[in-house]
Amino acid sequence: MSSDTDLYSPSPTKPAAASAFQPTARSKVKRLPDRGAYDRESVYAILDTAFIAHIAYVIDGQPYVTPTSFWREGDQLYWHGSSASRMLRAQSAGLPVCFTVTHVDGLVVARSGFHSSINYRSVMAFGTARRIEDIAAKTAALDAFVERLFPGRTGEIRRPNVQEIKAASVLGMTIEEAAAKVRQGPPKDDEEDYAAPCWAGVLPFVTRLAAPQPDPRLPAGRAVTPDLAAYETGRMLDEVLGQLAPVRPDR
Repeated sequence: MSSDTDLYSPSPTKPAAASAFQPTARSKVKRLPDRGAYDRESVYAILDTAFIAHIAYVIDGQPYVTPTSFWREGDQLYWHGSSASRMLRAQSAGLPVCFTVTHVDGLVVARSGFHSSINYRSVMAFGTARRIEDIAAKTAALDAFVERLFPGRTGEIRRPNVQEIKAASVLGMTIEEAAAKVRQGPPKDDEEDYAAPCWAGVLPFVTRLAAPQPDPRLPAGRAVTPDLAAYETGRMLDEVLGQLAPVRPDR
């Protein structure tokens, strides 16, 4: 990553990436490897239906994990926060990070405690975090975050001023390695336990959108704007975020 503009390059003309990340010892799924996947389609699908990540890093020998919102452009991941943040200050110089996202899809109720589990979709990605210093690149990145969730909204709202741009830090990393890991389906009990009299199965759960709650200071009768059209009451959040996901470079 030689410059800010190289780091933030959402152009659709960027050459297509290879079909899969190549795992090494740090990213290869070791426990239950049949649940692992390294192709970009699987990794991106999990990333693009989430917007909260946990980022792990080490400062002066002390490990930290920070939850934060994020967005993706091709093989680039971005996140932002206050310029006063310890994490962002430390990462700005180029800090190795482990970037994780998890969806929890249900409780797997088995016939034994040992085989009880959770259905989930997760990604672990590795890269070097760097701060975007260039004002134009930072502004473009922050616009991309708004547009990721609310397409068209940057044309409706007030533009950020210089002080707001200075107060926000934006970091990005190129995904060097990544692995997806997924558990789906019913319990996998020992054969002799299937005769047990207890109930077994999956207790699924999803996040659905509730009705919008207008700001109390919103003028009466003000309708929800088109940039929020995807967020229909009752829709699954995964479905909405997947619909709004950026075009994947391998398509």
